[in-house]
Amino acid sequence: MPVRKSYATAIMKAVAEIPKGRVCPYGRVAEVAGLPGRARLVGRLLGELTGRDELPWHRVLRADGSLAFPAGSRGFERQVAKLAEEGVNAATGRVDLVRFGWQTSLDEQLWGPD
Repeated sequence: MPVRKSYATAIMKAVAEIPKGRVCPYGRVAEVAGLPGRARLVGRLLGELTGRDELPWHRVLRADGSLAFPAGSRGFERQVAKLAEEGVNAATGRVDLVRFGWQTSLDEQLWGPD
C-alpha cells in the first residue's frame, strides 16, 4: 500500500531540509515531518521513491547511525559514496551522529544518542 500523499509530502519536505554534510535518523525525520513514532513509514517511503536522486535520501540513517543497506550491496556503496562527497565518512557502515547529526538535542550532542 503506498504512503498517504500528505504523509509523503511532509516526509519529503523534512528529508529535503537535511543540510549537505549532515545526517538524520529515520525517527527524527518522522518527528520533523509531524509524524512522531513513524520511522518505518519514512523508510518505506524512501524505499518506494523512483527519482531518489532528487531527494537527499542518502542523509537518512538508522537511529544508531548505521546505514540500512547490507554492507557491500549496491545501495550501501552508493550511499557511502554520496555521503563521502559531502565529507561524511560512512565507510564502516556507520556515521558518527554526534559529529554529523542534524537537529540533535543538547544531550545527544554531549552524550550521544540513546
